[in-house]
Amino acid sequence: MKRQNVAEDKQAESVAALNRMDQLLLGAACQFIKRQVALRVAHCEASPEQYPDSGGIAGGIEICITFPTEYVKTQLQLDEKANPPKYRGIGDCVKQTVQSHGVRGLYRGLSSLLYGSIPKSAVRFGVFEFLSNRAKDESGRLDPTRGLLCGLGAGVLEAVLIVCPMETVKVKFIHDQTSANPKYKGFYHGVRQIVREQGLRGTYQGLTATVLKQGSNQAIRFSVMTSLKNWYKGEDPNKAINPLVTGAFGATAGAASVFGNTPLDVIKTRMQGLEAHKYKSTLDCAVKIMRHEGPVAFYKGTVPRLGRVCLDVAIVFIIYEEVVKVLNTVWKTD
Repeated sequence: MKRQNVAEDKQAESVAALNRMDQLLLGAACQFIKRQVALRVAHCEASPEQYPDSGGIAGGIEICITFPTEYVKTQLQLDEKANPPKYRGIGDCVKQTVQSHGVRGLYRGLSSLLYGSIPKSAVRFGVFEFLSNRAKDESGRLDPTRGLLCGLGAGVLEAVLIVCPMETVKVKFIHDQTSANPKYKGFYHGVRQIVREQGLRGTYQGLTATVLKQGSNQAIRFSVMTSLKNWYKGEDPNKAINPLVTGAFGATAGAASVFGNTPLDVIKTRMQGLEAHKYKSTLDCAVKIMRHEGPVAFYKGTVPRLGRVCLDVAIVFIIYEEVVKVLNTVWKTD
């Protein structure tokens, strides 16, 4: 009886902690909005550094477009060779999902990414702009090495603040759909169940792998993007870039990150799934994948991830640049 009371007290403390976190995030969001309104009322000119919400808007639109490819990628990465494989490939995964759950099944876990993608992109672009504006040379240019370091900083910070809990919830939701009796009824119900059963630590599974993945992701993407933009602008750092060119550069940067760190993405997904208890650590997970499934397993889901990430990065960079232009036009002083 005492053990039951202690367990209930721990659950109540975890739920209370989650509520406090929600209140803090809401308060921070309100303060952020107040600062933006104050800046605009004062007729301050918008800039990428002042408006990380440009990245947030871009992230929200992008994830709604590309999520089915994220779903398929995650299912393929969770499909272990040690067990009888459930899917024969991308097409078979889509077919089985639609047959069992309808088209809506391809959007299982969307809510967690949608709620997280806006603050994630805001943190990513806000931190990158903050760091890069201080790393540029006298002519206003950012060299690729400094772009890599600024991207690394942005990726690590977004991983710790936003991405790890967001990805953990997403992976658990997607993995849960393959269970005989799915236990998560929706986003809020799922989060409550995870916190009840595992505490807040349950939303931070695979943190090391997530930090490594996101840090390398943004380091590669921003470094490649910086190199391509510098090449395109030549000696004129103020030269305008056509949105289609920005999209092509973004897709190239996204592809580079996919080929550069998909093994980390596979490890992260396994560490955040419903079978994560099988692994003692990030290193143990990598060793077991290599031992039981071979090196090819580290590139599971590469094709759908490549499709999603190329489109993702292209759309986000295009929308981000265009939103910044709109903000600069709307709130620009004479």
